[in-house]
Amino acid sequence: MLTAPMDSQAAIIWLESAENTHHPNHNQSQMQRSTLLPLATVFVLASAMPLVADQPGKAIFQDDFENGTDRWEMLDPMTWKLAERDGNKTIEITERSSKYKPPVRSPGHVALIKDIAASSFEITFRVRSTKDTGNHRDCCVFFNYIDDQHFYYVHLGAKPDPHSGQIMIVNEAPRKAMTTNERLTPWDDEWHDVKVSRDVDSGEIRVYFDDMQKPHMLVTDKTFNKGRIGIGSFDDLNEFDDVVVRTL
Repeated sequence: MLTAPMDSQAAIIWLESAENTHHPNHNQSQMQRSTLLPLATVFVLASAMPLVADQPGKAIFQDDFENGTDRWEMLDPMTWKLAERDGNKTIEITERSSKYKPPVRSPGHVALIKDIAASSFEITFRVRSTKDTGNHRDCCVFFNYIDDQHFYYVHLGAKPDPHSGQIMIVNEAPRKAMTTNERLTPWDDEWHDVKVSRDVDSGEIRVYFDDMQKPHMLVTDKTFNKGRIGIGSFDDLNEFDDVVVRTL
């Protein structure tokens, strides 16, 4: 879903323009005004809300980083860089520590897509872990991200425990696992494919790692139903490429 902001003044101008241009008759104008007012109100209240895409499966965002990182907001830009190897560009986390300090315990490396908020969606990308840090070697996927205290994320940790290898929620408290996953995430030094799908109607969250047919993890939760999407890690080093977001 794409974000289309409109402030209250713009909504008023739009309303008056529609009324004066198309309904010179006073009675018709009054009737149309009563019809348009709720719609204008929706525009005002949902100024940062997404428009619903018409076609399920439609790609609403694609980035292979060949044109840089301008479409991304890194919460600590100093720990991310645009990398190039063999003529191919990627983005890469360069430091394990981060100057970004979230208000509650949650990942420190967060790159959010600009100008897009989504409800139901699917994100796919390629990722390579660039440093073996042991059991919690990971990458993260953020979604329905409202702010730094309200969001979901997937932690693809190498060895699962209550703080690794789970689907997490951050809700005004340190991150909490919503799953009890026991499947290892088979990190090595090669590229891997990740897919996360979110269906807000059913509440279902599905996570795939390399095998795009069988979920690596899944859970159902309806706490958050829209927000931004991003990639990153808790405190590990990763390289990302070929990010695609589609509507469900």
